[in-house]
Amino acid sequence: MSLTTGLQETVDAFQAMAEQDRLELLLEFADELPELPARYAEHPDLLERVAECQSPVFLFVEVDDAVHVHATAPAESPTTRGFASILAQGLEGATVEQALAVPDDMPRLLGLDRVVSPLRLRGMAGMLGRIQRQVRERSA
Repeated sequence: MSLTTGLQETVDAFQAMAEQDRLELLLEFADELPELPARYAEHPDLLERVAECQSPVFLFVEVDDAVHVHATAPAESPTTRGFASILAQGLEGATVEQALAVPDDMPRLLGLDRVVSPLRLRGMAGMLGRIQRQVRERSA
């Protein structure tokens, strides 16, 4: 189990901060969630809902010579949006093997256990699990 370079950089950035500052960094990630490509924005039926999240989060994974994660979450849910952004950015361009090697407990490595609820961390773990399942399905 290992992290992609992008996810490792994100984990390192979170770990270098005080707990309350980590929440601010998470909100910065929320503002950086890439927009959906038009082909998905115009066809939301292609996206999978992440049932583990309380907020309506949807995602789709493309696999060609690399992994590409597309996700959407409402602006009114910045924590969830931040988690989606971390995963989308941290897995962008990863190989299938790198994406599948990310450990299930990756959300806990961010050190947010005491500033966000366990339910929200489980939501991020749910996103990661669905992303990895889609990677396996699309690379088979």
